[in-house]
Amino acid sequence: MVGFGAMGQTNGFDAWVTGTTSLMMFALPGQVVLLEMLISGSSLVAIAFAVTLTSTRFVTMVVTLFPQMHRRDRHLGLYLWVHLLAMTAWALSMRDFPRMSPRFRLAYFVGLGLPCWLIAMPGTVLGYFVAGWVPVYITLGLIFINPLFFLLTFTEVKPWCNRLAVLFGCVLGPMFYVWDADTSLLTTGLVAGSLAYALDRLWLRGKSWDRAK
Repeated sequence: MVGFGAMGQTNGFDAWVTGTTSLMMFALPGQVVLLEMLISGSSLVAIAFAVTLTSTRFVTMVVTLFPQMHRRDRHLGLYLWVHLLAMTAWALSMRDFPRMSPRFRLAYFVGLGLPCWLIAMPGTVLGYFVAGWVPVYITLGLIFINPLFFLLTFTEVKPWCNRLAVLFGCVLGPMFYVWDADTSLLTTGLVAGSLAYALDRLWLRGKSWDRAK
């Protein structure tokens, strides 16, 4: 969130607008897409579509995590707590839920997600103002926290499909940006992800299946 705040400051966005996105959206990939497409002058329809697509990952996160809650906790209150769902809280909960009683799982998840959400806006505002006080090279370093964060989250991801998607995205991203800056982020994600999935299904898994036979 500090890196996102620096990104907002260097591109001329208001501090409170930048910080409010962290409070209301609490979804860093979607926030980055929002700012990137606003900077490039994309239409509101394209921005809404792209941000919505980045949020579809929450569907799989919800359907894998929330059914593990105790039956007594599966009520309308989950619609409130789902706002706390983010990569960190989801990953740690998925890791630790099997080792704890179901009646403690909701409290554990809220205990993880609530502090992350509460520090999101202050962290964004901090990054915003720090970027205005420090030298340019430090500001650029703060901005690059965002892509480094996303890349490092995949360092321990075992499926090759995910790693291939990151690799293809790094290669195709600059090419699609030169071709059409307005749609480059959306196009890169769609093409890179589809290529990685196809290669994984048709070649990598096929080789594993052949060896198993």
